[in-house]
Amino acid sequence: MRKKSLIYTRTGDKSTTSLVGGVRVLKNHIRLEAYGTVDELNAYLGLLIVAVEDIDIKSFLREIQHRLFSLGAYLATDQRQTNLKLDNYITPESISRLEENIDELDASLPCLRGFILPGGAYAASVCHICRTICRRAERCIINLEIQESVEIDDRIKQFMNRLSDYLFVLARKLNQLTQNDEIYWDKRCK
Repeated sequence: MRKKSLIYTRTGDKSTTSLVGGVRVLKNHIRLEAYGTVDELNAYLGLLIVAVEDIDIKSFLREIQHRLFSLGAYLATDQRQTNLKLDNYITPESISRLEENIDELDASLPCLRGFILPGGAYAASVCHICRTICRRAERCIINLEIQESVEIDDRIKQFMNRLSDYLFVLARKLNQLTQNDEIYWDKRCK
């Protein structure tokens, strides 16, 4: 008989949780906000994958999900207490792959004529949600670095910054693929 995994441990019942390495912190700690927001982004990327039809885009989004899961593990580790090597997670090649995908998608899109409102196709709308969560995760990571005087590897910040750019361009591409017009902001609010 296979032993089932224990889903509830009761160790968090008093508003604390364990980081990688066993250090316990309050559940509202900025570190949890950072990796929790990355986890939220990853969950929405899962929804985006379901909404996207293009197999190459799906595959690249899945690759991003794996990177984000590893990034979350990095953020869930207090490097002052437990050593975790980033080299296995976010590499210069990870960032280059995002940049290459941005350039490839952008080359097939019309020039921007102004600010774009989130919307259009369902997949593009979900992609915009992912983009905004990515920006929030980026802010949380910076807050963790500042508030806890923790050094966050520059590759993490670069990856998150490029990822939000990728998601913006991807949202535009998803509208183009589904023949949905981009919605430009009407500055006059008419």
